[in-house]
Amino acid sequence: MNANPPTQPAETASRTPTDRARFSITVTLLGLLIFLIGAKPEWLGMDRSPVIGFAQICVFMIGLLVICLGGYIGLSSMWAGQEKSIAADIGLRLVATGYVIAIFSALADVFGMSLRDDPRVPFFGPWQQAGVEIGMIVIAVGMLMVIPFHRLSKR
Repeated sequence: MNANPPTQPAETASRTPTDRARFSITVTLLGLLIFLIGAKPEWLGMDRSPVIGFAQICVFMIGLLVICLGGYIGLSSMWAGQEKSIAADIGLRLVATGYVIAIFSALADVFGMSLRDDPRVPFFGPWQQAGVEIGMIVIAVGMLMVIPFHRLSKR
């Protein structure tokens, strides 16, 4: 017989909801840093042009994606192995839809949906900004729908 009691593998021992929440905060903060590098590079001494160009748009959209992933990981850890509700599933889809709205709005000039006379140079103007803000609002609503309010009210 085996004298040593079975131990939990290191992989499953480190996957507690608290560890997932810490990981999600780290990922979200990393996403925020990437987002800030794209949106406001002058805050970090990286500004190279007076306009927001294609590279900056791509960087802050990647940052927004990382923020969404970190937020979803954290909110999913709050379910602690329980099956998610339909509202939470809809919330995940809203997060994805909001990201698609934001990225399509931000890259509208690249996709040929420009209102400008010269759409050859990608431009991030007030219409693109409004579209990204609407996408972020949809993402926030989706994130709120993923929160397990039924578990929070029992505490």
